[in-house]
Amino acid sequence: MQLRSGLDPQRNLDAIAQAVAEAAGAGAGYVLTPEVSIAFAENAEGLAKVAEPWEGNTAVARCADIAAGHGVILHLGSLAVALPDGRFANRSVVFGRDGAVLAQYDKIHLFDATLPGLRHYRESATYQGGDTAVVADLDTFRLGLTICYDVRFPALHRALAEAGAQVLAIPAAFTVPTGAAHWETLIRARAIETGCYAIAAAQGGVHENGRSTYGHSMIVSPWGEVLAKIEGDEIGIVYADFDAEQVAQARAKVPALDNARAFSVSVSPAAP
Repeated sequence: MQLRSGLDPQRNLDAIAQAVAEAAGAGAGYVLTPEVSIAFAENAEGLAKVAEPWEGNTAVARCADIAAGHGVILHLGSLAVALPDGRFANRSVVFGRDGAVLAQYDKIHLFDATLPGLRHYRESATYQGGDTAVVADLDTFRLGLTICYDVRFPALHRALAEAGAQVLAIPAAFTVPTGAAHWETLIRARAIETGCYAIAAAQGGVHENGRSTYGHSMIVSPWGEVLAKIEGDEIGIVYADFDAEQVAQARAKVPALDNARAFSVSVSPAAP
């Protein structure tokens, strides 16, 4: 689903519940929300007002109820979880059809960058990065978990595929300039090089915190074809069917996972 999450967790959870009901009614068995779906706060002060610790987290409990109520696998793209040191984890959570937590993943790569003519982004000042890649064995496919900026690091996606992932989840809140330049290319590249489906659920539009996000949520096949896409930043849902044979066929045609070799790097000295 593509959302435009605001600052109020309850309103955002209501929007997720409504979208899950619509998706389940259309036959979806797995539903992915974007990054920071519960509250899209701008800084540590904003997050401190809305983020809760993991234990007893009311947003997690609500999502568990939503999943169980509709009998779907609900993948919360991410929420901010308050940590004891005052920082936050950017955590993705997968709920089973009974509401049980099947997997959780903390975003590994943090976006510390300065975009020309815009502003400084320093996720590491607010978030604590994770250090473990996660593959979830669901009832219909094996899912590799990533979040947003992770999409720029092919080694993570390759590791997930080598660990058995058939589908890559890429929930995001991409900036408009980077989205326009790179979003679709990155999503398709991660699918092609791993032979996985790539499901990219994005935030879209102008948010309460003043940020603008790119949208253009999409689902890409293991061969790199865009199967479904939202052409813009409006709220909506896109659908596609998973077919394990498509994964097998893509990897048989281009067996890049099997053909990879270890290598060293030699840097020639500069000419005198």
